[in-house]
Amino acid sequence: MALLLNQPLKLLCFRRKPVLVRSSPLLSNDGLSSSLLQTPPCFIVSAKRCGRLAKEGKLVILNTYEDDCTSLDKKVPMALLYDNELVTIGSSHGWIATLSQDDGLLRLQDDLNPVASDTNPKRIPLPPLVTLPHCQTQIVTNVSLSASSPEDEDCVVAVKFLGPQLSFCRPAQSNSEWINIRIENPCFYSSRVMYSKKDNMFCIPGSGGHLIGTWDLRTHKHNLQSLQFQNLPKLTKTKQKLLDSCCKSEHLVESPAGETFLVKWYKKSSGKIIKGIAQMKTQALMVFKLDEQGNAVYTQDIGDLCIFLSKSEPFCVPASSFPGLCPNTVTLFDCDEGGFVHLDDSTIITDVMPTSFKSNYLMPPQKLD
Repeated sequence: MALLLNQPLKLLCFRRKPVLVRSSPLLSNDGLSSSLLQTPPCFIVSAKRCGRLAKEGKLVILNTYEDDCTSLDKKVPMALLYDNELVTIGSSHGWIATLSQDDGLLRLQDDLNPVASDTNPKRIPLPPLVTLPHCQTQIVTNVSLSASSPEDEDCVVAVKFLGPQLSFCRPAQSNSEWINIRIENPCFYSSRVMYSKKDNMFCIPGSGGHLIGTWDLRTHKHNLQSLQFQNLPKLTKTKQKLLDSCCKSEHLVESPAGETFLVKWYKKSSGKIIKGIAQMKTQALMVFKLDEQGNAVYTQDIGDLCIFLSKSEPFCVPASSFPGLCPNTVTLFDCDEGGFVHLDDSTIITDVMPTSFKSNYLMPPQKLD
């Protein structure tokens, strides 16, 4: 996989055309194998302004296994990448969630999806937010979709706010309204929500990863599951002290085959301050494979899989589906740094992100018609 971060000048390089690859056979919903034409995972890098005062620019991406950026013909609003009046708050299935400072509405937009139309972009407003007592709806942790498009009638959008509130809606239904839940346990206040296709429910890891909260919108039931960590690595006192000093975040991700992984990401200040902001650097990353009984088994071998963590909803793909991807790795793309981790020997290769980056999104593979 190419590491754009060691060579920031490559962010201005627009030489290659997008590479489209044919995936290896995957299991479809009916259990039959099929071969799907799709784009590779890619970084959303920037937009090259079409003119000095133009409000649109050509989208610039970096496919995860290439060395050079690609400038697409697709035009996107510059405000999505460079305007503080339009805040991007998350991404799922290639849809960017935005929060307008003007009207306070959440919208789902496909502008940054490399294969979506720029002549007929889809910008779907969500219902006006309802703030529960003793909650807030101005700071969003992340957004998750239960289907590839919010235009699907059964698609549910979950929005996790910093604090107790978790909200759901079905954008495609007429008179769509929010279902608002107040989470009592504070260990979920800063957590991110994800959708499990296998279990058909939304899941949230608690701080520290010892609890998983699930919400089933079919039965309107929620459940808490305790995890039992197994096969933990033996750490030296120095390593343990380092991890104890880190900021830690937990991320749930589901493989195409339905395997569930819990990723613990440890970051610490690098000592660098850029534009008044302390820069964080990855110190460690641990992956646990979860089972139905609540066992969380530490592993350094996820086989052919690659996990991707960014401001987007985490996703996972088989490396063999995209020649050039390195299996058994986790790709990282954050506001401070980007790079990857080799799980077999815990090698971490990251570099500082350019301060001009605003998106910090990794786009999952997109099907091509």
